[in-house]
Amino acid sequence: MKKIAIFGKPGSGKSTVAKRLAAALSIEHYALDMLQYQSNGEPLARPEFDAAHQGLLMKPSWIIDGLGPLSAFNERIHAADTLIYIDLPYWQSYWLVTKRLLKALWQKPEGWPEGSSVLKGTLQSYKTLRRCPAFWNDAFWQQLVEKSNDKKLYRLCSLKALDHFIQHQLIE
Repeated sequence: MKKIAIFGKPGSGKSTVAKRLAAALSIEHYALDMLQYQSNGEPLARPEFDAAHQGLLMKPSWIIDGLGPLSAFNERIHAADTLIYIDLPYWQSYWLVTKRLLKALWQKPEGWPEGSSVLKGTLQSYKTLRRCPAFWNDAFWQQLVEKSNDKKLYRLCSLKALDHFIQHQLIE
C-alpha cells in the first residue's frame, strides 16, 4: 500500500480511517476537503484544485480521503493501488454527521477547513446523503470491482469492520 484512496458517503469515517492508516503506515494523508476549500471556507477555483490534485497523484505515496469532482475521483481510482470504500448504512452516516455537529459545539472537528461553518457543512452533508443512493449503490460497486483488477479493494460496511481493518493494518 503506497497510494490509498478512501471514499464513501458523508459521515462514514473516511478521515478517521485515513488518519489512523497514515500514522500506522507512515504515509502522508490528504483530506480532499482541505484541498477543495480555501481558508475562508470558499471553494477553490476548479483549475487550482485540478493542479493541486494532479500534484498529489504524482507523489510516490499518499492517502487521500474524500470524493471531490467525479473526474478527479476517477483519476484517483486509476492512480491508487489500494481502494477503501466505506459503505456504512445510511442511518449510521446520518448519526455520525450529527455527532460531528454536536461535538463541534465544544471543539472544531480536526481537519475541518478553516473558516468553514460546521453547521453549513452538516446541512450540506444531509443534502448529499439524501442524494447518495443515486451514486453509492450496487452498480457503483460493480464498476469499482471491474476497475480494480490490479488493486487491493476493500468494502467496509460497519464500524466493527472499520476497526478490524485498521487493527489488521497496524499489525502488518
